[in-house]
Amino acid sequence: MAAGPPPPLEPIPLPAYRDEGFADKFRRKTRENPLVPLGCLCTLGVLTYGLISFKRGNTRHSQLMMRARVVAQGFTLAALLGGMVVTALRARS
Repeated sequence: MAAGPPPPLEPIPLPAYRDEGFADKFRRKTRENPLVPLGCLCTLGVLTYGLISFKRGNTRHSQLMMRARVVAQGFTLAALLGGMVVTALRARS
């Protein structure tokens, strides 16, 4: 068995994090992955416009907006997953 220095007996100190409020965390996360809030806003806008069209009785336009909402949700999900992959790769290196 190779002789070497004994392992340290003191615990490794944990990094100190400052308290982060909702607004600070939201700004930080938005800077890290700006496409997710953009996708959420697009989804909300298309959904709202589709519901207004539905209420007015314009069923063709309402159906079109609901399909667009699904596309916007897919974009948001892809942006979320892409951001997670980028964050994981950044943490590795």
